[in-house]
Amino acid sequence: MAFERLKQQIRTEGKIFPGNILKVDSFLNHQIDPVLCGAMADEFARLYASERITKVLTVEASGIVIACEVARRLGVKALFAKKADHKNVAAGRYEAPVRSYTTGKSCTISVSSEYLSSSDRVLIVDDFLAMGEAAHALAEIARQAGAEIAGFGFAIEKGFQPGGELLRSAGYRVESLAIVDRMTDEGGIFFRD
Repeated sequence: MAFERLKQQIRTEGKIFPGNILKVDSFLNHQIDPVLCGAMADEFARLYASERITKVLTVEASGIVIACEVARRLGVKALFAKKADHKNVAAGRYEAPVRSYTTGKSCTISVSSEYLSSSDRVLIVDDFLAMGEAAHALAEIARQAGAEIAGFGFAIEKGFQPGGELLRSAGYRVESLAIVDRMTDEGGIFFRD
């Protein structure tokens, strides 16, 4: 099952850094384990199979691989919000500010209005959920487009940070494949059942 495989990989390859940073770049967000990403995509597609998804939305860059795999399984297109102002993005676009928990940097993410509209029912997918800033920014972009949000899917949720609770209390469906309840300086990673 994707949940257990992901948890095992986090246990064996994940590294804890100061500031509650969980580094999983050996298999998820720098170097990619395609078999694991495929298993995660299978699980998200199963969870959201009946939701009439028309688009899978994520943010540049770490969520793109997962979003593409989920979109392929659902038979829809993947769309990612760009973090920089690009000359190849049309003038009409939806934008929202976001601050990265990991990097501490702020930016404005954007999606061309050409690719997201009120006829879309989106699944928002990303690699991590911590404070929820990227998730809320993507939800704001969907709102600006008039698109309906079917739910959120995260590979890893830090359950000890407020992002998941904020999304759930706002009424969103949130599916996380691994929820980390706590991490210790000694390298202990503890999961919610």
